[in-house]
Amino acid sequence: MTRFISLFVFYFSGFLMGVQGTYGPYIRNQNQLYVDRQRSHFPPNMPGQGNSINFGAPAELCKSRPLDLVFIIDSSRSVRPAEFEKVKIFLSDMVNSLDIGSDATRAALVNYASTVKIEFLLKKYFSKADIKQALSRIDPLSTGTMTGLAIKTAMEQVFTEEAGMRPQKKNIPKVAIIVTDGRPQDKVEEVAAAARTSGIEIYAIGVDRAEMRSLKFMASQPMEDHVFYVETYGVIEKLTSKFRESLCEEARGGLSENPCMCEAQIAFQKKVHNSIQQLTSKLDDITNRVQQFDIRRE
Repeated sequence: MTRFISLFVFYFSGFLMGVQGTYGPYIRNQNQLYVDRQRSHFPPNMPGQGNSINFGAPAELCKSRPLDLVFIIDSSRSVRPAEFEKVKIFLSDMVNSLDIGSDATRAALVNYASTVKIEFLLKKYFSKADIKQALSRIDPLSTGTMTGLAIKTAMEQVFTEEAGMRPQKKNIPKVAIIVTDGRPQDKVEEVAAAARTSGIEIYAIGVDRAEMRSLKFMASQPMEDHVFYVETYGVIEKLTSKFRESLCEEARGGLSENPCMCEAQIAFQKKVHNSIQQLTSKLDDITNRVQQFDIRRE
């Protein structure tokens, strides 16, 4: 029996050392991971009204996957000049968080009010500096909110190979991020559905007076991942951390041990489960040997 206890202590100690060596850094970071995950999860502003934001500075997250990304921004009269500058800062932060390049993420921008203006196409800029400089030069168009026309323009004139979109065979995700603070003055439901059917993933961000019903008509499923609401343009840049998570390469692919990932805890639990199974198997083997030893003594 003494030998059995010694063997048990030996294997169990080895198991604990393995867990500490493999998961020690992860365990030490659990408190920070919890805080980061809480910050990147937006509680509803109102029941059934999408996501809202009201916390501090975003944390750096993961490497982005390649995208063909089109920003569609409302610059109607209701968006004051200072507020429009806040939108440009948000877009600049988004660009900073992505891997920009001809073989990485390409970005384009559609500006709209009562008319629609394509500020730059996917094939125009392949560096963060160039895109951010182009963003700084954008002016609001004022009057009107033709959101449906803006989506239609993006689908037909920007998400095309001629405009710089990668061929379908390359399997590069097509993503549109719409920012608006008002109610569309045209129909968005049918054109947004057509855009989604063509393979465009749509995120809808509503600010202040934005109509939640229209945001939901535009956005892809699931709504809780694609519809966001902020009370003012003054906090819109806080959404950057959420989009880092949503567009994260690892989050959309396999699991990673990077503690910035929401899935890291699941990977940790699976690995611990496997280790416990291995320990159980070793203990069964020890039990069998002890039983055989007792039989021989008898």
